[in-house]
Amino acid sequence: MSTATRGEREGRAASTAPPGDAAPQDPSGALDVDKLFAARLHAARVRPYLATALFALHTVECRQVPTMAVDRHWRCYVSPAFVDRTPVEELAGVWVHEVSHLLRDHHGRGDRVARQRGLTGPGERLRMNIAADFEINDDVFGDGLLRPEGAALPEMLGLPAGQLMEDYLRLFRLGPRLHDLAWLDCGSGADGRERSWELGPDGAHGLSEQQRDAVRFRVAQGITGRPGSAPRGWRRWAEEAFHPPQPWRELLGAAVRSAASAPGAGEDYSYGRPARRSAALPGAVLPSLRRRPPRVSVIIDTSGSVSDSELGSALLEVAAISRAVGGRRDLVSVLSCDASARVVHPLCQGEGIPLMGGGGTDLRSGFARALRAQARPDVIVVLTDGQTPWPSAQPPCRTVVGLFPRPLSAGSYDEDDPEYVPQGPPAWARVVEIGG
Repeated sequence: MSTATRGEREGRAASTAPPGDAAPQDPSGALDVDKLFAARLHAARVRPYLATALFALHTVECRQVPTMAVDRHWRCYVSPAFVDRTPVEELAGVWVHEVSHLLRDHHGRGDRVARQRGLTGPGERLRMNIAADFEINDDVFGDGLLRPEGAALPEMLGLPAGQLMEDYLRLFRLGPRLHDLAWLDCGSGADGRERSWELGPDGAHGLSEQQRDAVRFRVAQGITGRPGSAPRGWRRWAEEAFHPPQPWRELLGAAVRSAASAPGAGEDYSYGRPARRSAALPGAVLPSLRRRPPRVSVIIDTSGSVSDSELGSALLEVAAISRAVGGRRDLVSVLSCDASARVVHPLCQGEGIPLMGGGGTDLRSGFARALRAQARPDVIVVLTDGQTPWPSAQPPCRTVVGLFPRPLSAGSYDEDDPEYVPQGPPAWARVVEIGG
């Protein structure tokens, strides 16, 4: 038991607090900043690529949070009782967990998915918090970082690892199996819903939007500069962080959403719910027209005229296309094509899709292969530089073309013939210029 006087305890707490972090105001049951910041230092040592983000957080003592929580302005609210009862090694894991919510923009993504899917109320935000935790916790611990007790993991519900928050939201609902997580509250930084105990946008020590972007960029640099030292989920995040959203990406997403929601797309007759007009025909059961989630087939031009950087952009567009149709990556397939179509890959993960090719270009084979699929697509998205023959007839589904820009000079279209100038995309396709 410590024999230090009240003044000595206050002075020691103040002297150990890093610049910008407040010392505890109430020494009776006060926040143990020595222990808290020792845990942060341990987290930075075992995850050096996250150090910039960890030390950008401003800590706020708060007895209303169950453990630790963050707001969207990069403040970290800490329960003194939680710090007292938790070992330093576990606290380090909580530090990394909370800063991961902010780096992965779970608050912004939570707001977007709430608007798109009509999710309202604290129950749905709790579900977002749990889904965001699943995204983080499946690969963030180990290698010197101890998993905190009670951490939410996708295996608790028999769900696969490696998914994104948006994917997990489609795979579970609140119920008895999640009763033990009803206390969970990682703050607005995890789901976008502001809490009464948060300091808000006008409170002290919040980071501006530009400062937050600078922190994310520094962390992404640290991850890409040490290949192999970060988990796959973090490497995927860093790759996307270097390619911030562009206006043309929004246009491409809007074009895909428009095609996917057009009359006829994703519609089929089903006997699962008979048509209401069956009542007028005794003894006859008529099917009703039901809407199902649209299927999207993405054809990527891998011919020699498409650069490696454009192929990298194409894979990022695949992720954007998945988000445009509500995050159902199981309904998106990817096909690489140069003069002939290659293997069709389901979009089960955000990485690992091989793009094979390098010869001439004839995307007609890609269209034919996509339309021969067992589950025919409702939308075909083609990512190409346009140097290809196009199908002579309009496919029986919507088509969106993402076009890599090329100079207008004829010489720029020199694949086999320097005089060759390709025909532009057909009138029945919606065209969006990528990078323009």
